[in-house]
Amino acid sequence: MPELTKNEELVLLAIMQLKENAYGVHIRQHTQVKSGKSINYGTLYRMLDQMVKKGLLERKEGAPMAEPGGRRKTFYTLRKAGEQALQEALRYQQAVWGDITEIILNSSKNI
Repeated sequence: MPELTKNEELVLLAIMQLKENAYGVHIRQHTQVKSGKSINYGTLYRMLDQMVKKGLLERKEGAPMAEPGGRRKTFYTLRKAGEQALQEALRYQQAVWGDITEIILNSSKNI
């Protein structure tokens, strides 16, 4: 399984946490709150499309919004491959960082 980019990881984690409310606007807001960085909509939707094609996500159309001419929201859920990709990313981070996390946390207290 190919490694996830940091943005893919961030988006997959947002979808996991948002559950049934995982659609474009909420995903973007959630990733911005968590990372402090903004992903523009074009980048986000291209990334979502690619992750659907890779089999990491499933896309479903919701009911049209109640307002006249209301658009349908597109909802995203993790597929098994998406969950496995996140598990692999976590294992990788833990292996790479190992005990360094404690050293960094302790050194930042001394600053």
